[in-house]
Amino acid sequence: METIDQRYLVQQNKLGEDGKKPPVFAKVMRSKEGKFEGVSFIKNKEKATVMTVAEAQEVILWAAKKKSNAHEYATKIICVGQ
Repeated sequence: METIDQRYLVQQNKLGEDGKKPPVFAKVMRSKEGKFEGVSFIKNKEKATVMTVAEAQEVILWAAKKKSNAHEYATKIICVGQ
């Protein structure tokens, strides 16, 4: 049986802050059927959604299209242990 590689988080850092602001992490919102609906960015890394690389890429694309201030943040995929 194949295991799903779910060990990634999406992290955002404010550009130009020189590490003054802590990073935020993606928490994925899904419907009852499991359909992707959107993302909230939260400070608590432990409550962030752990996902596959494909899901993380979907989060990044969604944030770039739907968040009006997305250009103010550096968004990246990180491994859970980072």
